[in-house]
Amino acid sequence: MMASMEVEELLNRLKALESEAVNQIAVSESLEELEHVRLRYLSRRGELQQILRMVGRLPMEHRPRVGETANRVREVVQAAFDARKRELEAIEQAKALEAEKIDVTMPGRIWRIGGLHPITQTINEICAIFTDLGFEVVEGPEIETEWHNFIALNMPPEHPARDEHDSFYITDQLLLRTETSAVQIRVMESRQPPIRIISPGRVYRRDEVDRTHSHTFHQVEGLLVDEDVTFADLKGTLMTFARRFFGEDVKVRFRPHHFPFTEPSAEVDIGCLMCNGAGCPVCKHRGWVEVLGCGMVHPNVLRNVGYDIERWQGYAFGMGVERLAMLRYGIDDIRLFFENDIRFLRQFV
Repeated sequence: MMASMEVEELLNRLKALESEAVNQIAVSESLEELEHVRLRYLSRRGELQQILRMVGRLPMEHRPRVGETANRVREVVQAAFDARKRELEAIEQAKALEAEKIDVTMPGRIWRIGGLHPITQTINEICAIFTDLGFEVVEGPEIETEWHNFIALNMPPEHPARDEHDSFYITDQLLLRTETSAVQIRVMESRQPPIRIISPGRVYRRDEVDRTHSHTFHQVEGLLVDEDVTFADLKGTLMTFARRFFGEDVKVRFRPHHFPFTEPSAEVDIGCLMCNGAGCPVCKHRGWVEVLGCGMVHPNVLRNVGYDIERWQGYAFGMGVERLAMLRYGIDDIRLFFENDIRFLRQFV
């Protein structure tokens, strides 16, 4: 058994522990530091608990005194801990509120609003002009069959015009479409005239990428099939489009050309917008820039979709969206449309 002297040492130890623990609690600067103090003195393995375990080994006559002192010390230390915890929580809450404080006198942040890509803007404008003229917008698949992409458009396998369409084939019969004219075939196969449609979309060809060429670009094709359709109707439609897209003062001319799916065919030029016809690198010093191809739908194309060529006639046209956008906005390199340089794109927002 412990002697009376040893009991006094235990009581002194409790008194020192009380003073030490309270001081440690008082100087804690954060909740993390305070938690370390709690673990040291108040936890199940803490110093105070170790002293309480020793009470059971004391003589019966000393237990009440030591136990009462130990409990009082625990209450004092716990009270000091709780009070300091509330203080530190209040301090941290005040700091958090200060950090989240909003100064209502400061000007608001101006968020930059995104916009449509210039190619999308150009397609939307082209479609708006033609829908005003009564055309319907129709889209089709980018993976096409040889029938829809070539054969039905009067370009059988041996046709020399197919050499100009160096294509991306997926199988012997499937390829990435080289022009959106394939949509016209799909529409004519599923409908009876009259038909008046435009078909915007992405097309693919094995072109070397440079300032004016890309393997991926966009087209808008147009088709009208009805009774008593003439080349004059085609010319009037395209003249209206050119003036609305480029301005009323734009110069327009039609030149004879050849396309396998139209006959007669023509290319449409506009007076160069860069030099006003004086001659520059954009127009190759000719004063004119070709913007689209057109013509009367070839009878073979109408036969391929089952139309009576004695009753129905039609015209078709196609234009490259990138070329129109380059002329419209004075852009001299087609690659700028696909590089996603934010400095370039912000000009069109």
